[in-house]
Amino acid sequence: MPDRIYVLKRTGKLDSDGQPLNRNWNANRLIERSTDELIGICRGLIVDKVVSEEETGFLKSWLNTYRDAAGSWPGNVIAARLDKIFEDGIIDPEERDDLFNLLREVIGQKTDVLHSKHSTTLPFTKPAPPIFFTDQHFCLTGRFAWGSRAHCETEIKSRGGRTQPTVTQQTHFLVIGTIGSSDWLHSTHGRKIEHAVELAGGNHPIAIVSEEHWVDHLL
Repeated sequence: MPDRIYVLKRTGKLDSDGQPLNRNWNANRLIERSTDELIGICRGLIVDKVVSEEETGFLKSWLNTYRDAAGSWPGNVIAARLDKIFEDGIIDPEERDDLFNLLREVIGQKTDVLHSKHSTTLPFTKPAPPIFFTDQHFCLTGRFAWGSRAHCETEIKSRGGRTQPTVTQQTHFLVIGTIGSSDWLHSTHGRKIEHAVELAGGNHPIAIVSEEHWVDHLL
């Protein structure tokens, strides 16, 4: 009788429930978990109304370690701001105040920012289109977590784009700032959004995009 040959079939990796891993799903879950941890850290940093130099360094070190959180909103905005703070090797009080205000405004609106609670009420272009900068006209509305209006406009111009104070038939992109977006219907920047919606309804090639989508194309 010939020897029997047994072949061990290797099963795929299983999760704690014995189910095959879905890599994309698990990657998204890890990002969400890291982002939730980042939210908790930032809330702890601003509880005493100030961000110290040591806390600034800790936050940068944490984001350098947890790159999944640093690559997703709002971690990517915080990481970019920290890179600018550490660029000259000196952390001055103005920079720490700026970081505190960023954390307070972004982290204080976790639900709005992370889960796009208002994406169904804000008339964003769907699907969100790729953003090109060279010779494209941008109009900004609302308040931006990325920085001041002047700073955001500088980012656009440095990439070959052009900025406009109001929406016109030349406008290619209307970018809506994250902070305060929930009140757009009752705010002055709502007029820009309404005009953009009218132009889009008339088949004008204008895209209405979120700050989050815009930032993704900056980094």
